[in-house]
Amino acid sequence: MTTITTQDGTEIHYKDWGSGQPIVFSHGWPLSSQAFEDQMFFLASNGFRCIAHDRRGHGRSGQPWQGNDMDTYADDLSELVQALDLKDAIHVGHSTGGGEVARYIGRHGTARVAKAVLIGAVPPLMVKTPSNPGGTPIEAFNQIRANVVADRSQFWKDLSLPFYGYNRAGAKVSEGVRESFWLQSMAAGMPASYFCVKAFSETDLSEDLKKIDVPTLILHGDDDQIVPIADSALLSAKLVKNAILKVYKGAPHGMCTTHKDEVNADLLAFAKA
Repeated sequence: MTTITTQDGTEIHYKDWGSGQPIVFSHGWPLSSQAFEDQMFFLASNGFRCIAHDRRGHGRSGQPWQGNDMDTYADDLSELVQALDLKDAIHVGHSTGGGEVARYIGRHGTARVAKAVLIGAVPPLMVKTPSNPGGTPIEAFNQIRANVVADRSQFWKDLSLPFYGYNRAGAKVSEGVRESFWLQSMAAGMPASYFCVKAFSETDLSEDLKKIDVPTLILHGDDDQIVPIADSALLSAKLVKNAILKVYKGAPHGMCTTHKDEVNADLLAFAKA
């Protein structure tokens, strides 16, 4: 396995495919780098070096008790970038990974960053607060934590339906995709499965978004049942300077899978622009 070891001793697994300008992928909770394989294979086949790590606690990376927070996720990403000496990199983050990319830029700047892409991403803030009245009530995230503790295996199976929009009338359901989601999710350790809920829902990334000073593409489905577009992409597009927002009509949260051809084409065009 290709790994680095972070300052606190956590082993981070990563994939490194192709050659050319680096594109770095940050996946969503509770998945792994496997969630981006469609994009990585396509872009590596089109002249880019594609790198994706399993976030700590997820996939084949170490499963420490500590560090399941957005600051540490961002610092782990920075350590990976520095270990591989990546420059002029395009950072792509889906869901929680979009928060990771925003916090990485907020904490570490854009000296090594050429562009950023946020896909179905959690910024600026998911949870409902007095200053974020359109957010999701904390009770919903408390229920997610309760489900993780009660029977996470069944919860992952159930979650795959809204994740890919398979609970919508007329949806073409892939049981293979659902099984892949379950397999990736079960590879995440209990600490990450539980503590990352707070990280992705309660971390306010508004100031991080304001610090992004590189070309940024925001992709989001208008039928995202996991990260509703009204309180995420539509707000992020106003906070990131000169961001390009593209809304995928009818697309679910798992759009990198269900709409992979369109996502791949948009990523390639943006990377080459």
